[in-house]
Amino acid sequence: MGQLLTPRRVLIVDDNCDAADMVGALLEACGCAIMVAYGGQQALAIADEFRPDVIFLDINMPGMDGYQAATALRQRASGSTARIVALTAMNDAASRATMAAVGFDGHLAKPASLESLIGATR
Repeated sequence: MGQLLTPRRVLIVDDNCDAADMVGALLEACGCAIMVAYGGQQALAIADEFRPDVIFLDINMPGMDGYQAATALRQRASGSTARIVALTAMNDAASRATMAAVGFDGHLAKPASLESLIGATR
């Protein structure tokens, strides 16, 4: 595929391991540095070390959901300036309003196209 975008550090957070790994593999093939977390708590630990530019964050996860993870990330140096994009099956107006209220910068409905994923990293 080659490098399709400016190299970015991207963190993908999803409790569906296959989905997270697939998004990671696609973006890595496009030139991004990738880390994957399979839950909110793991995302916080990885973000502190990795310092991502962009975070793709699922909402419906056990334990710490995406709303809680986004709120916690925004309170940390590692997530305060990152672009946080919801990557979720939740696509109703109320959910999108909650995402915006807790600090998400964008929203992509699953399944997201490669073009929309790349666009969200810019």
